[in-house]
Parts: sequence; structure tokens; C-alpha cells
Amino acid sequence: MIRDLCDGQLEGAEIGSTEITFTPEKIKGGVHTADTKTAGSVCLLMQVSMPCVLFAACPSELRLKGGTNAEMAPQIDYTAMVFKPIVEKFGFTFNCDIKMRGYYPKGGGEVIVRMSPVKQLSPINLTDRGCVTKIYGRAFVAGVLPFKVAKDMAAAAVRCIRKEIRDLYVNIQPVQEPKDQAFGNGNGIIIIAETSTGCLFAGSSLGKRGVNADKVGIEAAEMLLANLRHGGAVDEYLQDQLIIFMALASGISRIKTGPVTLHTQTAIHFAEQLAKAKFTVKKSEDEEDASKDTYIIECQGIGMTNPNL
Repeated sequence: MIRDLCDGQLEGAEIGSTEITFTPEKIKGGVHTADTKTAGSVCLLMQVSMPCVLFAACPSELRLKGGTNAEMAPQIDYTAMVFKPIVEKFGFTFNCDIKMRGYYPKGGGEVIVRMSPVKQLSPINLTDRGCVTKIYGRAFVAGVLPFKVAKDMAAAAVRCIRKEIRDLYVNIQPVQEPKDQAFGNGNGIIIIAETSTGCLFAGSSLGKRGVNADKVGIEAAEMLLANLRHGGAVDEYLQDQLIIFMALASGISRIKTGPVTLHTQTAIHFAEQLAKAKFTVKKSEDEEDASKDTYIIECQGIGMTNPNL
């Protein structure tokens, strides 16, 4: 996909290859289609293409096909409800239109992402977590799965959260995905906590064959609660997705996180190698974080400018 976005040269990109040579050319805007032909994640296609098309010459439309709610990747609901509002703080906007949802193993989902290029990205500061003001979410079933499964996931998640957070109304909507907007069968849940300073945290889970609905709901609730305990201002899945934008932005960005994930360490390593950005990771020195595993990731961005604008 990235080769096609920039008319680049790509060698060795096949199964079994141990080395890839990629020579990028000029990034093009316009319409680009990428199809995993499986339940491969459209969100990962979006993750890799977005930093590129921000520096294209004209607006882009990315037609991404594959899984929208698949394992080992953000669910499209996470991308739309958590990643999008936070990443837009770097000073750009994008539109994410879910045409069709697709699940493991068939895929068949389609998402259209539209965005305009920027001259330069602004740095971000996400260090003030605030306090949780809202908890909401959606529990979905698609295809042949009975609606009761969605209701059971939602109810189990609410019960689990109530044990720890008693003073907030937890609003998880059970949803039956419309037949014309979902390909194949699937079920899952995403729960989001919003804070007084606009931070967003999520917990999510997907149903699998033989796993009862309650367990799926509880898994998502426990993930959310774990992300609220560490004192960071981003959850464990957002931290690594912000690194490349921090590296490209102009000026100093800071994010407060819980334990730094291996994904984030990898992203920092490559951002330093390839973009020559400078990162520091330090234990948070705030009093309220003293008992917690909380870190500040700071980056001196390279101030990448769009040569086309």
C-alpha cells in the first residue's frame, strides 16, 4: 500500500522473504485502494498510511478492505472513538466512513478514510488525566448471532465496572449490526471512559467460538479498569500509535502513560533511527503517581514540513 501511495520501488515483499528493500518516491494524494483479502485489519492499513498521506500534495481517499473488528489490532470503533479525537490534536482532521463491517475469518469489511494534507504537525501535551466523567460503549452482534449475546456482554461488563466505579452511570448499548452493513458473523464489545480533561481510555474484546458472552464483556471491562488504574493520560493501546506523529511534529510533545509497552519501545526505536527524532522516557515525578507505574514519554519532533504546500 505504501509503495503505491508514493510510486515507490519495493523488492522482497513476499512470504518467506528475510529482507525488504523499499525506495519511496513522492507521496501522492487521490484515491487509493488496499484490500487484505482476509480479515487482516483495515485499522493497521490506516495506521501505516495516515502519516504518509498527511504529507501528500492533495487530499486523499483511502478505500481499505478487510477486517474491521479483528484480533491483534485496534477495532474500528477504537480507531473512530479513541484514536481519532486524540490524534487530531496534532492539528489535522480525518473522516472515517464505515461502509461494511468484517470479522474473522471472512473479512469483507470496508472503511473509507478521507483526509487533507497539512503543512506541519503541531506537538501535543497529554499529561493531565483529570477524573473520569463518563463511561459508555457498544456491545455488538452481527450475522446469525442472537441479540441476547449483545445484551449479555453489555450486562456482564456493567456489573464488572460497578464493582470498582460506583458513582457513574455506565451506558453500554447492545447493537444488532444491520444486515447490509456487516459481512459474516461476529460479536464484540468496546467500552470507553472519558475524563474531565478530554482523555479517552478503552477496553475491548471480541467473541470467539465457544467463549460465553459474559466472559467477553468482563474481559473488556477488566481491560478498561486496568487502564484507569495506572494514572496515565493515554491507554496502553494508544501510546504506540502516537509515537510516529510525535516524531514528525514541530516542537516538544509529552504523553503520560502507564507501563511502556514493547510496541511503544519498538515505535520509538524506529522513529529515532528513521526520522532522527529524540525521545526520552522517564518515571513520572508527580506526587499522585508516586505509588503507580507511570511514565512521561517526551519527544523533540523533527518538524517535518510538507514540500507540496
